[in-house]
Amino acid sequence: MERSKYPLYFALPAVFVFLLFFITPTVIGVYYSFTDWNINADSIKYIGLDNYRDLFNEPRLKQAFTNTLIFAAAVTVLQNVAGLALALLLNEKLKLRNVLRMVFFMPYVIAPLVIGYIFRAIYHPEHGIVNKFLDTVGLDFMMQDWLNDPRFALFTIIVTDIWRVAGFSMVVYLAGLQFIPKDLIESASIDGAAYWRRFKHVVFPLLAPAFTVNVLLAMIGSMKVFEIVMVLTEGGPGYTTEVFYTYIRNTFSMGEFGYATAINMLLFVLVTIVGVPVLLAMKKREVEL
Repeated sequence: MERSKYPLYFALPAVFVFLLFFITPTVIGVYYSFTDWNINADSIKYIGLDNYRDLFNEPRLKQAFTNTLIFAAAVTVLQNVAGLALALLLNEKLKLRNVLRMVFFMPYVIAPLVIGYIFRAIYHPEHGIVNKFLDTVGLDFMMQDWLNDPRFALFTIIVTDIWRVAGFSMVVYLAGLQFIPKDLIESASIDGAAYWRRFKHVVFPLLAPAFTVNVLLAMIGSMKVFEIVMVLTEGGPGYTTEVFYTYIRNTFSMGEFGYATAINMLLFVLVTIVGVPVLLAMKKREVEL
């Protein structure tokens, strides 16, 4: 019995760090979300569900909620489509495939803040590369103020984030492709199956574990987006690109700590409500395949 428990002792430091830096702040945050904690308060008082009642009557939160869901849905789908396409392409025998893998993965290792500042310059309405290119090729009618026009601001952030994270999905799918026996693909090819049929009936089902990981991580990460939105638009123009974390940050900066903590708890519940069913559905799909 003692010998079987011995390996578990090595997990104790990790468990301690997890309890100290994740579970403990979460529990404390739950408590403070039911208080009137703010920068002007002499003492912290328990106020029950008042913060949550105020939340559901706040139009700005509804806008942040809508933008977060739109952003998460678009990034999750398009990130996986782009990542899978890149993985399939760079799994072939290309001369520069290792170089291309590095090039496409590199944006993911760059800090989102840095990417945000770079793309602010790229999207500049007068001196940015995007509008300069459109003007050069004769598509000047498509030139826009990409970050300050409410019609395009959220779309522009979504495109930027997909460019940043598609390389990560590519790497996960590439890892999954390495574990698919080549004999199965060759047998399907010999039997006359075209590329699309081989992908549909052989490759895609065997990529189920990689698909689960990518979808879940993309969904959770995109629902918690902050840095790139903060740098590119700060939630503007107006509140048209406001997401949960920019709203939380702005509320904290005004000293409404208890109210901001309640917003964070709401986001935690939202991620759990969306994430757990998706995980269970994806795991069930793996078993069925």
